[in-house]
Amino acid sequence: MQPPAPRHLSRRTLVTATAAGLVAAVTAPSRASSAAPARFHTVGRVEAAADGFVRYSWPGIYFEGRFRGTGVGVVLDDSVNDYDVQIDGRTTATLVTPGRTTAWVKGLTDTEHRVRLVKRTECPWAEGRFGGFVAAPGGAILARPSARRRQIEFIGDSNTAGYGNVSGTRDCSNNGGVDRNTNSDLSFGALTARRLGADYQINAFSGRGMVRNYNGSSPGTDFRTYYDRALLSVEGDVWQKPADWRPQAVVIGLGLNDFSTPLNPGERWSTEAELVAAYESAYHGFLDKLRARYGPRTFLVVSATNLGSSPFAETTERIVRTRTAQGDERVGHWYYDDPGLDHLGCDWHPSARDHRIISGLLDDHLAALPLRWGPTASAPLIPVRCSVDAEQVEHAQPRRIGRGGRGSRL
Repeated sequence: MQPPAPRHLSRRTLVTATAAGLVAAVTAPSRASSAAPARFHTVGRVEAAADGFVRYSWPGIYFEGRFRGTGVGVVLDDSVNDYDVQIDGRTTATLVTPGRTTAWVKGLTDTEHRVRLVKRTECPWAEGRFGGFVAAPGGAILARPSARRRQIEFIGDSNTAGYGNVSGTRDCSNNGGVDRNTNSDLSFGALTARRLGADYQINAFSGRGMVRNYNGSSPGTDFRTYYDRALLSVEGDVWQKPADWRPQAVVIGLGLNDFSTPLNPGERWSTEAELVAAYESAYHGFLDKLRARYGPRTFLVVSATNLGSSPFAETTERIVRTRTAQGDERVGHWYYDDPGLDHLGCDWHPSARDHRIISGLLDDHLAALPLRWGPTASAPLIPVRCSVDAEQVEHAQPRRIGRGGRGSRL
């Protein structure tokens, strides 16, 4: 689905706190120490800013830290995206377009805790900025968590991003729109990675295809235009891949936008056969890029799903057969579908329930591959305990604490 155009959003913050005595508050921004970047763990595509913040734009990026004390502050500068704050594996707050602020979670037991900040939304034209974690008075930010031995990358479109997955209704025009109803942390990729105890990236861009975007939009660009970037809106930007980012598996899901709508007059492909040929050629080139980047041991999973009578699935299968015949033994095809999928996300996208089903199917597929993951890392990615609607907490009815109500400025 084509993402909405950039627009002004109110700088309001919605904080969801549990009934277990936690207090969440939003205050003027604090300044994390100059050592803050070394005090959190992330594998997401970030760029360092001169003021000590890191900049990013891909969905589902997360930052993890450790602290001792009764509270922790999250330093943010982002008036567009939504975030979840998780303490010891439990979602304690949801920050909606927080702006430049420090969001505090207080009232914790005075001991060591883990904190995780995760970007829920996909707003490719908006840059988020994270300034680190700060401890409440009397506490301390501890050494960052260790990186996990297992790594997995998810590449795709709106299905991979979790577009509108917590809506519960296909028409999101009256319940907050796509942004408020998207939670990439509940997408199938994030769910699978957590079960595997793996670090992960979600490099997904709604509406973009391998060679053709949704309904032929934005001609001259496609997913490949943006893949190498850390900041999607910055033309020519190139993410500097760290040496320790070498995922054992990459799951690619591109093709729904290429084939879901009929060709329009004036597009550069006159027939479906021409589109298929261009898609197939580009896909081989993209797999060549991934193979060169990650080496011969990374397993490339080419995925497809039910798209009616379109050539999507048969073309991806042929791509994998060709590469296998050429001697690449670490590429495979994953077709997923299930009669239980309800597509109750915004605009007929998979719902949170669907993402759990798809994640289970992916778990089964990955379990059958010779990935040789090795043991899980000493610091596993703790499963997030939250309900289908991530603005509620499973273990208790939440209290929603706002400042000035909907649309207020902080």
